[in-house]
Amino acid sequence: MKKIPLRTCVITKEKCEKRDLLRVVRMPDGSIVFDEKGKLNGKGAYLKKDKSVIEKAQNNKILDHIFEKEVPKEVYDELYEQIK
Repeated sequence: MKKIPLRTCVITKEKCEKRDLLRVVRMPDGSIVFDEKGKLNGKGAYLKKDKSVIEKAQNNKILDHIFEKEVPKEVYDELYEQIK
């Protein structure tokens, strides 16, 4: 039996399978991007695929705090696109 990788959502603190989460990454060059494949190098943070979770992250600037840098609005737009 293959082990399923679990990751923790930075908002809900819930452990979920990777496929149920969205990953945002601060790249080594400092840019912050949505990581569609989940393979990019850099500091990553996982968010549950839920509109309310993304809204909370955006309104409370939780990702800004984690990455110590402002997350561009485009990243949030991409996250919302993924859950449609």
